[in-house]
Amino acid sequence: MSFSDLSLNPLILKALDAAGYTEPTPVQAQSIPPALAGRDVLATAETGTGKTAAFVLPALQRLAEQQSPRPRGPRVLVLTPTRELASQVIQAARKYGKLLRLNTVEILGGTPYRIQLQQLARPVDLMVATPGRLLDHIERRRINLGELELLVLDEADRMLDMGFIDDIRTIAAAAPASRQTLLFTATLDRGVTKIAESLLTDPVRIAIPRTTSAADIEQRLHQIDDLAHKHRLLRHWAASEEVEKAIIFAATKRDVDALAGALADEGHAAAGLHGDMDQRARNRTLSNLRSGAVRLLVATDVAARGIDVRDLSHVINFDLPRSAEDYVHRIGRTGRAGASGVAISFAGRSERGMLERIERFTGQTLAVHVVPGMEPTRPFSSGGPSRRSGPGGGRPPHRGNGGGYGGGRPHRSGGEFRRGDAAASGAGRDSERMPGGRSADRPFRPERPYDPTRRAGADNRAPRSAGSADSSGGGFRAARSHAPRDKGGAGAGRERSAGGGAAFKTASDGLFRRR
Repeated sequence: MSFSDLSLNPLILKALDAAGYTEPTPVQAQSIPPALAGRDVLATAETGTGKTAAFVLPALQRLAEQQSPRPRGPRVLVLTPTRELASQVIQAARKYGKLLRLNTVEILGGTPYRIQLQQLARPVDLMVATPGRLLDHIERRRINLGELELLVLDEADRMLDMGFIDDIRTIAAAAPASRQTLLFTATLDRGVTKIAESLLTDPVRIAIPRTTSAADIEQRLHQIDDLAHKHRLLRHWAASEEVEKAIIFAATKRDVDALAGALADEGHAAAGLHGDMDQRARNRTLSNLRSGAVRLLVATDVAARGIDVRDLSHVINFDLPRSAEDYVHRIGRTGRAGASGVAISFAGRSERGMLERIERFTGQTLAVHVVPGMEPTRPFSSGGPSRRSGPGGGRPPHRGNGGGYGGGRPHRSGGEFRRGDAAASGAGRDSERMPGGRSADRPFRPERPYDPTRRAGADNRAPRSAGSADSSGGGFRAARSHAPRDKGGAGAGRERSAGGGAAFKTASDGLFRRR
């Protein structure tokens, strides 16, 4: 089958031919015909199988049939979980629809409202948006979905993982009930099934067989003793000529900044990417990665499904992901378009349960590799019940690979870049938005015992940029940010820290406590 067999507009076919696309992938061949016929579609396919074109092409075909007069609001709306994925979708829409003279806009967080309002001043044909910023515009009555014809949910499972389910329902309720809905997801769990039942009408069900992980990706496992051992291995691979361009996945945003800064200090072309960066900085970082100005990109799972860089030679899992599905999405960043790739994972004894789930999900055993001179002193067996770290095979609450609990604050000790063991073992992982809409940019920190000698505001610290030196020990530390004091004296009354905590003075003892 070729694209010409799908009855697409000649201008779309011409753009596809110019881009070098002649034959649709399986998900495209099965999804495009029912979508063109106006049916709702529920499609399950892995990342990297061509899902973007599977919904962009039917959308462009619908838009090629111009309405007169054109509605002010969008005719097609694509919702994505991350800004990177939204940018990828809008680029595909502009590439395949470049001959149709359409107004395509992206509504993303981190972009100035002024620019978005200028884009919305003209009639919008196709809009790609992240749920949070779009809902903000809808509530301010800047965007009207009353004439929406097609709603697309891309990576629906990821949006639900990030806590966008209520936003999705609100956005769908603002659109006409007669709209067409296409839902694409990498995994079909109970949550996705429930949202599909409420939003789709008699959908065509499409399931592309899972290949778990590309055969061209070599998967390696390095067993680690502790956090210092993990950092030595990372420095080895960062300096290796084998690694041409790589993404390094870390557990939290703080770890991303710290690792990127440490690698840059050692002379590597490294940069970080996470949800707290504004859109301009994220776009610049990805552009530098594609151009080669950045060789090592340290990222959270926010970037796992939104980065499409063809020449990535390696993916390094500095921290294992939260689920086996996320592991597959991570390693899928390499070995794209038929190229070969290497996925390297670091894991300690406490992460044997996660390794077992990854191997069971992929149907493959990760080959254990050893770097001469960096052999683990406490290797562990692979597979079997002995790999479980608890009754359910999960991680322990917060005892990691590095010994004592460090609370997740970056520092250096003995020449090694270190952070708290909760982050090292995978606890406190982040995304742009956690379930329930809560933002999380630091690992869980247990409540400290009350200490009457501790000064007020001693914990009110905001992280400095990665690479800022601690003059006392040559490491990394967090800088203090003091809230303004009241006129009543030093710390009198109430002061609020940047992290949301509050210090207050009690009348009974005159000491500051933290709430």
